[in-house]
Amino acid sequence: MPLPTAPSKRAALLSLQDFNVPARTKAKDSKLKLKPSQLPDTPEALPQQVTQPAPVEPTTAPITSQQTPPKRRREAAPGTHATARPKRRMDGPSKLFVLDTNVLLHDPSCLFRFEEHDVFLPMVVLEELDAHKKGMTEVARNGRQTSRSLDALAENKGSDISTGLLLSSTGHREARGRLFFQTQLLNYELPTSLPQGKADNQILGVVEALRKKHAPRDVVLVSKDINMRVKARALGLQADDYQNDKTLEDGDLLYSGAYALPADFWNTHGNTVESWQQGAHTFYRVTGPVVPQLLINQFVYFEAPGEPSLYAKVTEIREKTAVFRTLKDFTHLKNAVWGISTRNREQNFAMNLLMDPEIDFVTLTGTAGTGKTLMALASGLTQVLDERRYTEIIVTRATVSVGEDIGFLPGTEEEKMGPWMGALDDNLEVLGKTDTAAGEWGRAATNELIRSRIKIKSMNFMRGRTFLNKYVIIDEAQNLTPKQMKTLITRAGPGTKIICMGNIAQIDTPYLTEGSSGLTYAVDKFKGWQHSGHITLARGERSRLADFASEVL
Repeated sequence: MPLPTAPSKRAALLSLQDFNVPARTKAKDSKLKLKPSQLPDTPEALPQQVTQPAPVEPTTAPITSQQTPPKRRREAAPGTHATARPKRRMDGPSKLFVLDTNVLLHDPSCLFRFEEHDVFLPMVVLEELDAHKKGMTEVARNGRQTSRSLDALAENKGSDISTGLLLSSTGHREARGRLFFQTQLLNYELPTSLPQGKADNQILGVVEALRKKHAPRDVVLVSKDINMRVKARALGLQADDYQNDKTLEDGDLLYSGAYALPADFWNTHGNTVESWQQGAHTFYRVTGPVVPQLLINQFVYFEAPGEPSLYAKVTEIREKTAVFRTLKDFTHLKNAVWGISTRNREQNFAMNLLMDPEIDFVTLTGTAGTGKTLMALASGLTQVLDERRYTEIIVTRATVSVGEDIGFLPGTEEEKMGPWMGALDDNLEVLGKTDTAAGEWGRAATNELIRSRIKIKSMNFMRGRTFLNKYVIIDEAQNLTPKQMKTLITRAGPGTKIICMGNIAQIDTPYLTEGSSGLTYAVDKFKGWQHSGHITLARGERSRLADFASEVL
């Protein structure tokens, strides 16, 4: 675009003709070359570097020769991704978060999860942390890890506890705040109904003193204890739950593993669909607006009255194109697995995942009576005894009681796990009755063979183990923390398949919710991986009594 004639003096307005000069569509060079006749007369208006301008929208505001240069787009900070979600803009001063002991014992890395805000630890929290460091439990390990993190922050060169320890000094760049310890006595007044010697009340007193000392700065108590948060709010203090460990805010948003194709799917995509036959499966290559909503190994289905149904799995996604592969129909008796045939659509999806040798990790969620354990055992026995794809079945589960604990149990590891494996025995009894022609002796021999190929293991002794060519079933996985889930999944060696099952509506572990459960964490992190699959079983097939009870109770 030719440059307009430069004004003869400062603060002069451009003429309307010069302002409306059309932009050039494409420039060969990034710098425009000026002819001698186009050079300005005054040195003040001489541009230092002229770049290709963008088309200018007409405006009624006067434009002077000395305008404020446009603001450059802020670039991503070093070490961050440009496509990452933008940080929430901070309004006012940063907050001061006072951490309860249970937060440190729940997540040892919580100190570095508060972004630009500061963290404060009362002295009574350090005392409680010291009291929980002994033992081999998960809480004790987390306490020791927290102590090591505090020691590393305090030992860092140039650290001064009186002015706060930089949380980013140990390599956690996302933590831009400081860590403060209680180094002096804080004066506070609490209601006389609260015992002064209790640790929780001392923490509340520290929060009250900090609120008055740092007003109008926000001082927030972070605790996993619901009663602690209720007492804090009753005293007029800000309190919040620790949210960083939650994968999802709402359990209803959990990935279901299945996608219902829209009713107009064949009308909108039928002209571009390619299909071909390969073995027993039919493949469809689909291009259209439905593709961006799909993930690898996600099940798609089309059901409409008067039209043929489609049940398939997404096997490939490339840009705007997806490939569907039809499924094996396990609802038919000829495809029964260890005498078990599926009864609904979701069970058929689950059996296709369980019997697929290319799927290494399967997660099944659903209410009680949906057939999770029965299908996992039936597919495991078929692949161990008939197909010999795996050497044995390993079953484990989280030993969390619904009611009172029964105390210490005698016997070996498998005998101690016996009371927790009632569901396994119930399903093995069902599977043992599928072969009606074998007779009593034949069924007894089959049961002995099945028992010899099933090993019951405790989760407490999983560290350091590696499973080779094993079929691993993790039952009641909703009671596992994300760290415990990682410990179990990383035990898998070559040729091993892991099945995680559970009902996220029945969590018995303290401080775990539907959003922070290890099962929810695994489902969310593994979705879209080409060697994993997930399905949510919605319909119970146990009995009419169980179905009615799950609805009304």
